Amino acid sequence: MDFNQIALLIIAGLLAGFIAGGFGVGGGIIIVPALVFIFGMTQHEAQGTSLAVLAVPIGFVLAAANYHKKGLINYKFALILIVTFLIGSYVGSKLAVNLPAKTLKKAFGVLMLVAGLKIILGK
Repeated sequence: MDFNQIALLIIAGLLAGFIAGGFGVGGGIIIVPALVFIFGMTQHEAQGTSLAVLAVPIGFVLAAANYHKKGLINYKFALILIVTFLIGSYVGSKLAVNLPAKTLKKAFGVLMLVAGLKIILGK
């Protein structure tokens, strides 16, 4: 793993945590696409790694265990994403709780629209 990969993982973790803390959306909306499009992981490996990130805050759930059994979790990537996700979620939640409800609702809608368009129009 080189410096650029570590830097991109840190950015992905912070962004995912920020969005999760600010909008109550799971980090998978950032982590899974980042792992697929930036790091070239398969969809299965990206989902498994994303679930491993979530395993720390919510416990090692059966879904992540299934990916683990198939060897579809990159634990080095997951560890960096876990730490930065926690930081990002704290910062995102601090911002979100101070936004007016109308602004937060509109920002959430834009986020969902952009994510949906990326999924529909992406490669």
